[in-house]
Amino acid sequence: MVIAAAAAMAGLTACGDGGSGSDKFVVGIKVDQPGLGQKQPDGSFKGFDVDVARYVAKELGYADDKIEFKEAISANRESFIQQGQVNAVIATYSITDDRKKKVSFAGPYLVTGQDILTRADDTTISSVEDLKTKKVCGAQGSSSPARLVEKFGDEWKSQFLTEQQGYGACLPLLENKQVDAISTDATILAGFAAQSPGKFRLVGQPFSEEKYGIGLKLEDKETREKVNAAVEKMFQDGSWKKAVDANFGEFGKFFTTPPAVDRY
Repeated sequence: MVIAAAAAMAGLTACGDGGSGSDKFVVGIKVDQPGLGQKQPDGSFKGFDVDVARYVAKELGYADDKIEFKEAISANRESFIQQGQVNAVIATYSITDDRKKKVSFAGPYLVTGQDILTRADDTTISSVEDLKTKKVCGAQGSSSPARLVEKFGDEWKSQFLTEQQGYGACLPLLENKQVDAISTDATILAGFAAQSPGKFRLVGQPFSEEKYGIGLKLEDKETREKVNAAVEKMFQDGSWKKAVDANFGEFGKFFTTPPAVDRY
């Protein structure tokens, strides 16, 4: 689909109803996750996934003004790729066997896991086991609260779990002591918490593994290999670490080692 060589650009198909011609690199990203993918008041985009997208696009031969960001939500990531509305999806997109039947993945470019965020002065939570008697906030429709319910049971859910429309809505509840913890991917927690330095503590004991990949069209091995090479270069030249520190602030210490790229 996307080919780096300028001579091959004529063969690049247009991106469906995304309103982009063949000279654009269209990336599906999240727009409401601080530290990962967030739309700014001036219309620009900021976050770790955004930095990865820009780096990869540049390595594929696209200037900054040829990169277009399109809002992706969890439910439409596969269809965006399959319908050609985007060239790639970089949106906290975990690589799974089920998803690999529908799209292909470059990367992973980051490995994270479900973790716990508490108030900075709360030392009573050091692992997932401590959540058994704690009030926890999660997002509706997310697999993260479901994982806790599976572990602790429905009675725990009715007594201790609060669900909001998004993790951003959980932060005020944690700050105001209405809940004791928030639990989801460490990257998401770090992105939100980095906006309020010193107020929150990331426990740093993940109890799942999520490999974030770059979603591409199924069977497009040529593009996947080019993107994998770009990701590895980002690891090696220091750009990956720079993006981690810029977007996750004091919590960047939890993401110090880039993962190995999976060439399946």
